[in-house]
Amino acid sequence: MVTTAAWRIAADLPDPELPVVTIADLGILRDVTEDDQGRVHVQITPTYSGCPAMETISEDLVAALTQAGYQRVDVEFVLSPAWTTDWMTDEAKEKLRAYGIAPPGPVRGGPVSLSLAVRCPRCGSPETRESSRFGSTACKSLWVCRSCHEPFDHFKAL
Repeated sequence: MVTTAAWRIAADLPDPELPVVTIADLGILRDVTEDDQGRVHVQITPTYSGCPAMETISEDLVAALTQAGYQRVDVEFVLSPAWTTDWMTDEAKEKLRAYGIAPPGPVRGGPVSLSLAVRCPRCGSPETRESSRFGSTACKSLWVCRSCHEPFDHFKAL
């Protein structure tokens, strides 16, 4: 894929729910094409079907690209193949950890492995417990560290 100016603008867009990572870091930015008449077509894939952030991301993409001088911006939601946490960059996972969110483990096309422990992103302890299957967003679960007693989100592996 050729990296264009429009791609760089779209790739730099922060996720509205996780502002420490970009939509490219998360792997939801699929493709960006532009033509010589100022038209841009962006393809994004939601982390979950019905993810409420997708509408905001679409509006933010249109605003950023229009502000950069593109005349027409179309955003397409691509549902297949479904997004997976394997599309997240290693940099995104480290940014999440630094932000206090435990990143997901690998999925890599096989069965989802059973995780008996999630390491606390604050103190690194594996002595944690899930307190709620859903955290601040549907793509995260809420955990509590038994060592430092801090609650934290864990980004679910999909």
